[in-house]
Amino acid sequence: MKVRCEWANANDLEKEYHDTQWGMPVHDDRILFEFLILEGAQAGLSWDTILKRRDAYKDAFDDFNFNKVAGYDEEKVEELIQNSGIIRNRRKILSSIKNARAFIEIIDEFGSFDNYIWGFVNHIPIQNSFNSISEIPAKTELSENISKDLKKRGFSFVGPTIVYAFMQAVGIVNDHQVECFRYEECRKLANK
Repeated sequence: MKVRCEWANANDLEKEYHDTQWGMPVHDDRILFEFLILEGAQAGLSWDTILKRRDAYKDAFDDFNFNKVAGYDEEKVEELIQNSGIIRNRRKILSSIKNARAFIEIIDEFGSFDNYIWGFVNHIPIQNSFNSISEIPAKTELSENISKDLKKRGFSFVGPTIVYAFMQAVGIVNDHQVECFRYEECRKLANK
């Protein structure tokens, strides 16, 4: 039986996400935008709640095409608020649109969001060595710095805890527990 991180054993959806995506270094701007949207939507909720709605989010937000999301108008906002497949929080929906616009500005400045976000770690994932889920921080000094910079650039729903969860999801930090079978796989990716 595979040993996984403690948080990833509740159901098959969590296991699949953990085993195939969480902690893998992501360099695709569309996927990075997806995780910004999903992590912001998670605020105050469990990740499992968001995972169960991920396909609905993909459909509702045009496959996380940030150029399309940036152009959403009030009619589209009302449509999203009526969509029972997603979290129907007006502030979170408006934040997604605002963040898409800020995301595009970063791409214009840095060439890609990937260049911008990975620049905070010199394009090399941080390798942590946690034995227990209780050791993993909710936020770090780095997530606080990134949060401040994102907010300065017009993003919302990007507090330090949300940013740290984003960093974990897209592999900027390897927070797989040491005994987890994915820990070593993700660590090796950092050395390539």
